[in-house]
Amino acid sequence: MSKAAASNVRVGIGGWTFEPWRDNFYPKGLSHAKELGYASRRMSAIEVNGTYYSTMKPESFRKWHDETPDDFVFSLKASRFATNRRVLADAGDSIQRFVGSGLAELGDKLGPIVWQFMPTKQFDAVDFEAFLALLPKKEGSRSLRHVMDVRHESFITPAYQKLAKKYQVATVFTDSDKFPSFEEPEGEFAYARLMMADAGLKSGYAPKALDAWAERAQGWAKAPKKRDVFVFFINGAKEKAPAAAGALLERLGWKPAEGP
Repeated sequence: MSKAAASNVRVGIGGWTFEPWRDNFYPKGLSHAKELGYASRRMSAIEVNGTYYSTMKPESFRKWHDETPDDFVFSLKASRFATNRRVLADAGDSIQRFVGSGLAELGDKLGPIVWQFMPTKQFDAVDFEAFLALLPKKEGSRSLRHVMDVRHESFITPAYQKLAKKYQVATVFTDSDKFPSFEEPEGEFAYARLMMADAGLKSGYAPKALDAWAERAQGWAKAPKKRDVFVFFINGAKEKAPAAAGALLERLGWKPAEGP
C-alpha cells in the first residue's frame, strides 16, 4: 500500500472477472488475462469467490501471487462443502481439503479466509464450537486468519461472541439490510463486506457515505488496539464496486501502483 495510507486498512472488490467492469473499469481492449494485474494495482485487496465453488490447484495460487504487487492481499472464501451442511462438526475433511489445496503458495499475500454460512443456518453453540475447533491455525509455516460470515439473526448473541473470542476468529460486518450484523466488528482484525451500492451514484455510494466509511475504517484500525482492517465492496450495484473501492482508498490516502 502507499506509505501515505494507513498500512493496516485494505480495500477491494469481490473477484476480478465481471463483464460489466469491462465497460467502466478495465481499459477497452485489455485482455482478460491481464485483468488481475490491472485490478491489483488499483486497489489493495481482492476477495476471491471462486474458491467457494471450486477447488483450486497450487498453480493457480502461485500464478495469482506472481501477477500482483508485493503488498497486495487475497482474501479467500472457503469451500461451500465445509459450511453448507447440517452438522458442522463433520466438516473436518472438507476443511482440510480446502486448506491443503495450495493456499500457502500465496505467501504473504494470503489474507483472511471467509467461512460463509447459508442464511438459513442457525446458531447451535455445541455444533458451531466443534466447527471452530476444526479450523487450523497454520498451513505449513503460514499462519491462518479466519472470519465467520454468519447470516442468521440467531448468531447475534453473546454466546456466539464468546465462542468467536475463544477461538480468535473475526465476524463479518455488513451494511446489508438482508443479513444481520453486529454493530461493530470484533476480533483481532475487522472485516467488512459492503453491499448497498447504488447504480445511480457515480461511485456507488454518496460522497458523504464514503467519507463516513473512511473514518469508520480508520477507527476500526486503531480501537481498541491497532489491527488490520479489510473492506470489500461486494454486492448491490456490483458494476460500481471498483469505483467505490477506488474512492474509499483515495480518502485513505492510498495511490494506485504503477503497472499495467
